[in-house]
Amino acid sequence: MNTITSLFAKPALAIALGGAAVVTPFALTVPAAPVQAAAGDLDKAVTALRTISTLKANFTQTDRNGQRIKGVLTLKQPGKIRFQYEKSVPLLIVSDGKALTLIDYEVNQVQRWPIKNSPLGALLDPNRDVKKFGKLQNTSDPNVVSVQVRDPKRPEFGMITLIFQRHGASPGGLKLVSWVALDSQNKRTTVRLSGHRYGVPVGSNAFKWKDPRKSSGRR
Repeated sequence: MNTITSLFAKPALAIALGGAAVVTPFALTVPAAPVQAAAGDLDKAVTALRTISTLKANFTQTDRNGQRIKGVLTLKQPGKIRFQYEKSVPLLIVSDGKALTLIDYEVNQVQRWPIKNSPLGALLDPNRDVKKFGKLQNTSDPNVVSVQVRDPKRPEFGMITLIFQRHGASPGGLKLVSWVALDSQNKRTTVRLSGHRYGVPVGSNAFKWKDPRKSSGRR
């Protein structure tokens, strides 16, 4: 639990995509030729993010030490998100549209910081200019769009790389399948999404949480 908690103890949230690594013998490894990012893909990525109304998806989070945990993500724009971890992990992360809150039920602690101070601001903050701070990255697959977002004037906010797949049925024609976040301490976390469900009903109660510092009540 210490490794997971340390990731969220920093102002720059490091939460990202995971999955099993495929190990290939060096002698058989053939580097894929890089695919030049297509013109207009940055606009498409911004559209894909901004046209999501609601989303539910399963997620797998992996930290830099290979520690992996799973859960369910609930997203409602603008700016609301909930990371509900599996039962064995007594953590909850919620955004109310203004700030991210980490609730650690194991030690009865609550931490809170502005969305704009997190790499996830690129996903959640409607005022964050993804096109201004985003840069397309070449990939090895023409059906994959990679966008790296960071503010060079605010390195303490960290960096996030958003990975999309071309998918006609998804908002904007791109499906957000993963992201990789790097905080100001160079701690990397990856998150992979699966089982996307767009446009599902999401009530405001989804972004409320029990305050472990009180005997009862919700915030």
